[in-house]
Amino acid sequence: MAELNGSPVSLEDLQTLALTNYGHFTSMRVDDGVIRGLSLHMERLVRDSRLVFGAELDPEKVLGYVRQAVAHQSGSFNIRITVFDPALEMGHPGVEAHPQVLVTSRPTGAMPPPPLKAKTFSFSRDLAVVKHMGLFGQLHLRRKAQLAGYDDAIFVESDGRVSEGGTWNLGFVDEAGTVVWPDAPVLPGVTMQLLQQAHEQTTTAPVTLADLPRMRAAFATNTSIGVRSISKIDAVEFDSDDPVLDTLRKAYAGLPDERL
Repeated sequence: MAELNGSPVSLEDLQTLALTNYGHFTSMRVDDGVIRGLSLHMERLVRDSRLVFGAELDPEKVLGYVRQAVAHQSGSFNIRITVFDPALEMGHPGVEAHPQVLVTSRPTGAMPPPPLKAKTFSFSRDLAVVKHMGLFGQLHLRRKAQLAGYDDAIFVESDGRVSEGGTWNLGFVDEAGTVVWPDAPVLPGVTMQLLQQAHEQTTTAPVTLADLPRMRAAFATNTSIGVRSISKIDAVEFDSDDPVLDTLRKAYAGLPDERL
């Protein structure tokens, strides 16, 4: 399923995505009509449209497109809302933009997925605060990690701070049982924000590779996976069954419903 501004999308409309690849998006998991953090996803789209296009986006209109697009779907699935301007040319990105809304959906898996193994790479995302469409660097490192026998990549800033994963936020549980979110340039993920609000024993602090052996557990978060255990980062192994991870999952599952 793919609709642009509430109508079937054409191949011509999609050419800009393939050839220019300039825009931003958000992804949301729907479970029986409920989306955790729906209002935060809408806030992200509005904020990022200002940053990426210098344009205002009407969240109610966006929600209308989404509701129409998935009106006949039930159960659990993922929605992606991509905001881009089909008329924007690679040679003239500075013209006045008129962003459009593409809604697509795909199947989703059970939560939480099995623990993952991650390999670290020196890498900084462009404009980390925006969930933008420029994914080449992340996917290239994900591929390198998988070719090396891991599941995904974790990024390390030039100053040695660990930041985030390929397409997810990264968290740790320290020796005292406190949840530690890396203080580094990262995407302000919706799942991360919800967990920061729901779990009291939480802090944000710089985390370096040298700090990893002192962490009890590590985990990944995004809307598709919830809270996913990380069993290994490079050669450092973590407890995938740490009780704090179960506490986080219960806190996430117990968040107030936001119905689409």
